Amino acid sequence: MKPTVPEVLPLFETYYAKPGNSVGGSLHIVLDDANIQDVYVKYCIELAKEQNDEDGVRLGNILLTMSKTQRLKLLHKLG
Repeated sequence: MKPTVPEVLPLFETYYAKPGNSVGGSLHIVLDDANIQDVYVKYCIELAKEQNDEDGVRLGNILLTMSKTQRLKLLHKLG
């Protein structure tokens, strides 16, 4: 079952609030640049793994379960 935007929004807000993540951290290509396609999400997950960003990996995997429409809605709520 896909998570809803209201369910995951607090997780992403917390991620943004972490030091160094004001522009989306390891997920900035998706979260700040609106590259919502799976290929970019997967790239960001790999980047998060390289940077030992466990939250980025977890949130990236959540993004993969969401539709592109949901991802866009999430970005608008974060913006």
